[in-house]
Amino acid sequence: MVATFTGSPDHAGTRPMNDRKDAMVAAAEAVLSVRREGCGAPNHGVATTTRIESESRSPNVVPSLVRMTSEVRSVDSTWLSGVRGRLAEEILINARNLGVDVEFDWSTDNAVVQAHSGIHDVAAAAADAIGIPWMPIPSGATHDAVHMASLAPMGMIFIPSKAGKSHCPEEWTDFADIATGVGALAQTLTLLDRTELNPTTLAGTALN
Repeated sequence: MVATFTGSPDHAGTRPMNDRKDAMVAAAEAVLSVRREGCGAPNHGVATTTRIESESRSPNVVPSLVRMTSEVRSVDSTWLSGVRGRLAEEILINARNLGVDVEFDWSTDNAVVQAHSGIHDVAAAAADAIGIPWMPIPSGATHDAVHMASLAPMGMIFIPSKAGKSHCPEEWTDFADIATGVGALAQTLTLLDRTELNPTTLAGTALN
């Protein structure tokens, strides 16, 4: 989602606080709206504002044009389908209360893609067979597996990352965990080679 807030440019030193149409304040309210939406998700929902840009570069002018970029993800398609309406309504009401106009540009939605239950069961059996503790988890990231699911039964195996960090310099996975993952994958492939899967059966965990 890209939200564009249009207010009124004024001198930051002379325009009274109660007589401003500050686009940055409206955008700040919207950032909190996005956060609240993610915090209120019933099942693995996240909402993140990734960028705020003000057209004005002057330090003494009330911002009049601000663009905010946000995204929302979830494995709950029912909750996800209502996000656009809920966010648009709340952000619009808050902006209007501040005398600011807002327009929305929605990017392409990513459909929730479920893993194949047969792949899930085989991977679980493989982990059990070699004594690896495991748990089913949803993925909030978009993987190549989303596209592979349209071609063949799909499932994924995740291994731990230190402190759950990824997409940052601190991302790290111990070699022992990598080796464990490779072992689980090899065992899964061996079992899959002996298994006939129903390509239409889906698991409860999903990607978006």
